[in-house]
This record gives sequence, structure tokens and C-alpha cells, in this order.
Amino acid sequence: MASAAGSERSAAPAALDVEYAAGDDAEDHRFRFTAMASPCEVRLAGLPRALATAHAEIAIAEVRRIEHKYSRYRPDSIVSRINTAAGSGEAVEIDTETSQLLDFAAQLHALSDGRFDITSGVLRRAWDFRSARIPTPYALAEAVAQIGWPRVQRMPETVVLPDAGMEIDFGGFGKEYAADRAAALLERDGAASGIVNLGGDLRVLGPRPDGSAWSIGIQHPRAPERAIASIRLARGALATSGDYERFFEVDGKRYCHILNPATGWPVQGWQSISVVAPLCVAAGAMSTIALLHEDAAPAFLASQQVAWLGVDQNGEVVRHGLSA
Repeated sequence: MASAAGSERSAAPAALDVEYAAGDDAEDHRFRFTAMASPCEVRLAGLPRALATAHAEIAIAEVRRIEHKYSRYRPDSIVSRINTAAGSGEAVEIDTETSQLLDFAAQLHALSDGRFDITSGVLRRAWDFRSARIPTPYALAEAVAQIGWPRVQRMPETVVLPDAGMEIDFGGFGKEYAADRAAALLERDGAASGIVNLGGDLRVLGPRPDGSAWSIGIQHPRAPERAIASIRLARGALATSGDYERFFEVDGKRYCHILNPATGWPVQGWQSISVVAPLCVAAGAMSTIALLHEDAAPAFLASQQVAWLGVDQNGEVVRHGLSA
């Protein structure tokens, strides 16, 4: 991301826990906050500060709404209610938004030949990344046996997880969905220049006020304090998946948190893949599915006709459809 010229504490409501920072000029405003366990930012340009603050508050509130509604860590979330009822035979009522997200999960499962499966979060019971412990074959097989999107029973207004221990988790695209929703509200209110950035997955509202594109840095997978490349983007979305968010190493081999639901083992082949798409939810899904394809990632991304930037296991940067 472009660097800030200066910063000061915000006059935004304390309830939103937002930090305001000035951007590159008097009409460039950055609102920083934390959501979904990630550092986030709404950046708006070409607006007076008061109007930008009002727009940002609405966008940030939308991100927080989605986090609360779909967090598997909150016992009152819809995801927790569905997971708690697993194996009981209880049909849990869902609203239109949740039904649409489950439809999207079904599309991703089909598109990825089963590699993208929102029931695969149970693998965290086998993989303990904090203790750097490789799971036993029994633990891995037990977790894999509880994965299976096709077994989820859906009606338009209800969902049933048939087996005790099954879970769903929207973590694979929830952050990206929130970025798109926040951007949609900003666009509805007339914001035409800025970025919604949720932990590095971002949606660009439009170019800078002078018509130029934003320069967006791609985090170095092995040196998080610096960028390995940059992408110029005037609108659309950019999302990155990589093997660096949660991982451990044993005997020189890296085991990351992106896990193949068919085998339960971490993917290999790429340090990170970034995808450009019209929507953040599409960019995020494509980047994750690409990693799950491992060596076949370039062929998969070519089939989707998206621009992308990858960092292979040797640290070499590969670009397709993106200029340096």
C-alpha cells in the first residue's frame, strides 16, 4: 500500500475502535481498525474529512456485522448454531444472506473438484500449529472422515449437518465477502476513490482523484515487513493466499494451514498466489483454490482467465496478465 504522510488519533466513535490517519493529501483519509483477527483499513480519497468519516463508519460497521454473524468463535453466531446442532437431526433456520453464502460454497466446491470445502475446518483438530506437531495417521483419518460438503442437507431456509462433529466455516471467504459488502455501501453513498483492505485482501472502489491507479504492495512470503512485488490497480479486487499465515517446520519442511480436504495434508508448491478479479470474494476463492491445485495452479488460473502473481517455492515471482 502507498505510505501515509502522517497520522493522528481519530474523532470517530470509540465504539468502532478506529484510528484515523491522513493520507497523501488533505482529502486522502485512512481509517484503521482490527476485524477478523486482521489489521484492516478503509481509505477514501477526494472527500472532505467529515464526509469520509461518515462513510467509513458505515463500512466498518458492516464488516463488524459480518464478523459477528459468521464467526465460529462466537456462540451466538449462525455458524455456531449450525455446528452445535450437528448430528442432532435439528434443521437450523437460516436467512437469505446465509443461504446465498452456502450457495457460493457449493459453487466453489464444484469448481475446485472438492478441494474447496467449507466443512474441512475440522482438520484443525488434527493439526496444532502452535505446538508444531505433525498429526498421527489416526488423528488425520478421523478428521478427514468428518469432512464432506455433499453430506450437508440444505433446504432454502434450513441446513442440517447430519453427523456429530461436522462443522461449517466461512473463514475461506468471509473476509473477502465483508470487503465487497463494505465497498458496496461506500459506492452506494457516492465514494468513488479508495480501498477497503481487510488483512491484505482488498477491494478498490476506483482510481485516485487524479485518475491514476493505486500501487499495492504484495507481502513477501518470507519477509513480512517488506513487499516482494507491487500491482497497480484502479478498480476491482486483489486477494492473496499463502503458506506463511500459520505454519511450522520440521526437519526443514514447512507445514502450512492450507490443507487438502481429501488427504488432510498441507499443500506444497507455492509460497503465495495473488489474484485480481472484479470482486474480492472471487479473488480470494481463486487464490486459495489455486494453492490447493499445487503444481496445477497455473492451468487452473488460466481456465478462470484471471490475472495473477505467484511466488514459487524457490522465491521466484511469476506474473500472468499483470505488468511490473
